[in-house]
Amino acid sequence: MTEAGQVKSSELNTQDYEREPVPQHMRKRWLSMALVWIAIGIDLSAMFLGAELGNGMNLADSLTATMIGSFILGIIGALCAYVGAKTGLSTSMISRFLFGNVGARIVSVVLGIFSLGWFGVQVGFFASNMQTAFLNLWGMDLSLGLLSFIGGMLMMSTAIWGYRSIERLSAWSVPLLVIFIAIAIFTAFHANGTAAIWEPISGSPIPMGTAISLVIGIFIVGTVLSPDIARWARTPMHAITAAFIGFFVGNSFMTVIAIFLSRVMDSDDLTNIFLALGLGLPAIIVLTLAQWTTNTSNLYSASLGFSVVFQRVPKKLITVVAGVLATVLAVAGIYDKFLTFLNIITMFVSPIGGIYTAEFLLVDRKKFTFEGLDRNKNWVVRSLVAWVAATCFAYMTTPAPDGFGWFQLTSVPALDAFIFAFIVQWIVGKIMTKKG
Repeated sequence: MTEAGQVKSSELNTQDYEREPVPQHMRKRWLSMALVWIAIGIDLSAMFLGAELGNGMNLADSLTATMIGSFILGIIGALCAYVGAKTGLSTSMISRFLFGNVGARIVSVVLGIFSLGWFGVQVGFFASNMQTAFLNLWGMDLSLGLLSFIGGMLMMSTAIWGYRSIERLSAWSVPLLVIFIAIAIFTAFHANGTAAIWEPISGSPIPMGTAISLVIGIFIVGTVLSPDIARWARTPMHAITAAFIGFFVGNSFMTVIAIFLSRVMDSDDLTNIFLALGLGLPAIIVLTLAQWTTNTSNLYSASLGFSVVFQRVPKKLITVVAGVLATVLAVAGIYDKFLTFLNIITMFVSPIGGIYTAEFLLVDRKKFTFEGLDRNKNWVVRSLVAWVAATCFAYMTTPAPDGFGWFQLTSVPALDAFIFAFIVQWIVGKIMTKKG
């Protein structure tokens, strides 16, 4: 190959198509994409949620809540992924069809900021648990700030190179995670037996509706952002299959494992569970890989959002700047505001998924063509109104102190917002397009 050909090949390998459709010849099969979503779903927040459910519900109820919540996520993820695969565009680029070329920049900024905030929260999870692991294993009391900085830089390193780098990371991290977690389960059952999993709960009882809400809420933003990954699918069916399996299995896997571990070991502190089993090094590997794969995706989505806003800036530079800012948030302690941040992000981001799926599936699919983007209006008021209305609706169904708590619909505010936005966008869209 000539030098010019090598340069061209290298450019193709690093091109991430952040502002255009992914070419058909670059599209991927469902299995590799499913592994990416499974890897994203295996994170510390899912592990802690599982431990909390195992401590506050009996085994059957906790597993039921996990399966129902994960199934709902799989359905929503498949719908959102279908739009991404059909258009070949990221969530932020799709928003240009919905909100107009100028309105989409506001949406992209919101998506970018919340993705960065979630990156910071997840880095905080990583740092807090690594601190515990290092202190118990080697007596090293490392500062949270230092561990947050190291974790943030590590997770940023993969996001810089785009989707294909995330795909490679997921391909070898998922099998490793499964192996180490299987060892932990075997060790726990071998040491303590199986009787403990049937014993009465030791923590505060968790109602079924609340449990399902937690399972959905912790990952619903990922389903809304699924076009960022699904745009790489070879066909829409590949995207739907990968998304459903990825969100259903990825979201439920670590939660179910944590439920069993917490009940067998009678503890909701997963890091200490690994250490108590004598699995110090595997614990560090699991903690690192689980957060690395998940947070790389968060930063990747943030950089795609900001790429729509800062159209003349290279995506790699955007990723570096965004990664540094998010790491600073982690060092500053955004992790301490985890639950509040989770509630806020779901109220703002969930409606966006409802809006673009309703528009594409039920209102006006024909306008979703890349060639017609520049002919878009600057503002599409009906979509912006639907977004604001759905966000307000979510505040009404979110319990105080993070919301008004006036009434409940599904008991899952994030799902309420998605459904409300979907219905409003569908009805208003049909009325407006008929008038047009």
